[in-house]
Amino acid sequence: MLSLRILLGLLLFAAFSVQLIVLSASPNGKARVYSGCTEPNKVALTFDDGPYIYENVISDYLDSKGVKATFFVNGYNYECIYGTKVAARLQKTYRSGHQICSHTWDHADLTGLSEAQIVDELNKIDVALFKILGINTTFVRPPYGSYDDLVRQVAYKLGKILITWDFDSGDSVGATVQQSEDDYDENIGEHVNNLLALNHETKKNTAEQLVPYVVEKFQAAGYELVTVAECLGLEPYTYVGPLGVRDKTWFCEEERSGN
Repeated sequence: MLSLRILLGLLLFAAFSVQLIVLSASPNGKARVYSGCTEPNKVALTFDDGPYIYENVISDYLDSKGVKATFFVNGYNYECIYGTKVAARLQKTYRSGHQICSHTWDHADLTGLSEAQIVDELNKIDVALFKILGINTTFVRPPYGSYDDLVRQVAYKLGKILITWDFDSGDSVGATVQQSEDDYDENIGEHVNNLLALNHETKKNTAEQLVPYVVEKFQAAGYELVTVAECLGLEPYTYVGPLGVRDKTWFCEEERSGN
C-alpha cells in the first residue's frame, strides 16, 4: 500500500491546480516540531523568505566551500516564485544539492488563519515547488516560528514536519553583521553539540559578509555544515521527479488580480 506521503506526491503530480489536498489517518494527529538538530557535530544553516536576488550569492559561495544549506522559500513574498529569474535561481540552488523547503505561500502568520486558509498556504507553495523543482518537500517552517495546535493538525494531515530553530542570527530584526558574528562566535566558543541557525537570504549583508564568516568559523572549529534533513537524520522529500518546464500555469494569481 502506498504511504500517505507518496500518495500526496502522486496527487500533486496529477493535479497541479489542486487547492485542497488533505490526507489524514487521525483527526487528532499533530505534526512533529523540531527546534534543533539531533545529529552531533552538525550545523544546519537555513535561509528564509526567498527565492530572492541574493540566493545564488549564498548558494554559489556555499558550493565553493563544499557546504550544503537549507532554503525555506515562499511563493509570493518579495517576488512571485514563478517569475523567470526567480524560478531559475531556485532551480540552480536545488541542482547544487541544497535543500528546498516550504515557508508557506505568502508568509502569513498561520495562527491567525482558519483551517482552510492554512491548507491553502501549505498547498499553494507545495504545488509551486512541484511544478518548478519536481519535489514534494517534507519540511515546513511556519513564518515567525508561529504555530498552534490547529497548525500542527493541518500540517500532520498534509504529511509535514514543522521546523523552527535554536539560534537566530538576528539579521531580520536589525542586528548588525558584527552582532550576528558575535552571537555565532559565542555558540562556537561554548562548543555546542549542534546548531539549527536562522538567517534570511533577503539581507545583502548576510549573503555577502555573514555567511562567509560563519562558514569559515564553523569549519575551522570542526563542525560539519549540512542540510536540515541531514542534521535530523530524516528524508528531505517525499517525492522527487525531474525539474519542471515552464508552461501557462506558472503564474501568481496575486499579480493577475493586482493584489
